[in-house]
Amino acid sequence: MKISNIGLIIGREYSTRVKKKSFILLTILTPLLMAALMFIPVVIALYSGEDKQVISIVDNTGLLEGYFESNGKTEYKFLPVETTQESLKQTFETYNSSTLIYVSALDAEGNASVTAYSREPLGMETKMAIEGKIGNALRDRKLRELDIQNFDEIMDKVRSEVKIDAYTLTNEGKEKKDTVEIYMIIAYVLSFLIYMFVAVFGSMVMRGVIEEKTNRIVEVIVSSVSSFELMMGKLLGVALVALTQFAIWMILIGAVIFGLQGVVTSQMADKMADVTATMSDATTAIQETSVGIHPTADMGSLGEISSVLEQVSQINFPQILLCFLIYFVLGYLLYAAMFAAVGSAVDNEADTNQLSLPITIPLMIGLFIMLHTFQHPSSQLSIWASMIPFTSPMVMLARIPFGVVPAWQLILSVVLLIATFVTIAWASAKIYKVGILTYGKKATFKDLFKWLKYKD
Repeated sequence: MKISNIGLIIGREYSTRVKKKSFILLTILTPLLMAALMFIPVVIALYSGEDKQVISIVDNTGLLEGYFESNGKTEYKFLPVETTQESLKQTFETYNSSTLIYVSALDAEGNASVTAYSREPLGMETKMAIEGKIGNALRDRKLRELDIQNFDEIMDKVRSEVKIDAYTLTNEGKEKKDTVEIYMIIAYVLSFLIYMFVAVFGSMVMRGVIEEKTNRIVEVIVSSVSSFELMMGKLLGVALVALTQFAIWMILIGAVIFGLQGVVTSQMADKMADVTATMSDATTAIQETSVGIHPTADMGSLGEISSVLEQVSQINFPQILLCFLIYFVLGYLLYAAMFAAVGSAVDNEADTNQLSLPITIPLMIGLFIMLHTFQHPSSQLSIWASMIPFTSPMVMLARIPFGVVPAWQLILSVVLLIATFVTIAWASAKIYKVGILTYGKKATFKDLFKWLKYKD
C-alpha cells in the first residue's frame, strides 16, 4: 500500500466534490435554514401578541368578573346579564368582539355551561385560558360554601410553586448546578448530526462507487492503484469533504446567529424597557398604598434567564466538540466502508436495497436508543449501546453532555470503534476488490461471503 497513491485519490475525491454546485448551494443554504429554525420561534414569540383580541362575556353566575383581567393581549368586557344567548348570535357584529362567551346560571350542583361564538375557530390557548378562569371561579365558590373561616387567607397560604434546584456532585465532592433541559437539547443536536452525517456521506460513498463502476472509470483507476488504496482514498476524501462542510456550517451559522442576535436583542430590550417601566409605575403605586410587596418579586423570569446562561457558560464545549469530531470521523469511516462494499457489488443504485439493509438497521437502532438516552443517560441500555461500535457514535454523543461518562467508558468505546473499523475495512476491501470489476450480475449475500474467502 502506497500512502502517496491514497493521497492522490483523496485529492481527486475532495476537489471533485467541493467544486460541485450542489455542494456549494447546500453548504450556503443549510446554515441559513438552521439559523432561521432557531430564530423563527423567537420572532414569533416577540410579535405573536401584537393583535389584541376583545372577548365579551355574559355572566349569569355573577362570579367571573374578578377572574377575567384584561392585559396587553386580551381585553375582557362583561355584557348585561339580560343579554340572551340567541341575541348574541343574531347581533354578533354589533359587539366589536372576536369572541362572545355565554355562561349560564348555576345549576343545582353549582356548575354552569359555557358557550363560545366566534367567526374563526377559537384558538387552543384562548379556549384553555377561559376554561381555566371559569373553572377556578366555580371551584372557589364551592369551597366558600364550606364556610371555612379566613378562607381567602388560607387559599393564599396553600397556593405554592415548587422549583427544583438540581445539582450534580463531582468526584471531588463539589456541586455543580445543572439544567437537564439544556443537556437534552445539546445531546439531541449532536447525536442527530452524527446520524445525519454518517447516513448522508456514507451513502455518498456508495453512490460514487456505483457511478465510477457504471462508467467503467474504475477500470482505468485500478490499473494504477490497488483496490484497497482506491477504497481508502475515497473514504478519506469524502470524510474531508464532510469536515469541510461542517466547518463552513459552523462559521456561517455563528455569523448568521451573531447578526440576528443583535436585531432580536434590540427588540427584546425595547419590550423589556416597556415591561420595566410598567413595573416601576406599579411599584410606586404599591409603595404609596403601603402594601408590603417587594418590587423585585416579579423579576424571577430574568433571574431564571441569567441562571440558564450561567449554566450554559459552564459547559465544556471544546471537549464536546472534540468528542463529536472523533465519533463523527470513526462512525463515518465504519459505515462508509460497508457502504463502499455494497456499492462495489451492484451495477445500479436500485439493487442496493437488499444489501444495504443490514447497514441501515444498526443506524436506526442507534437512533431509537439515542431517544431513550436523553431521558436515561446512565441506564444499562444506554451504557452498553454507547460501547457497541455500530451504535456508539449516536448514543455516546447523547450521553456526553450530561457529564455521566467515565473516562474508561469513553476510551473503551473509542478503542472498540477503531478496532471494528479496521476489521470492517479489511473485509470491505476484499469485497471491494472483486466487486468493482464484476458486471452483469446482481450480487447476493452468498456472493459477498464467497468474495471474502478469496485469497489476495
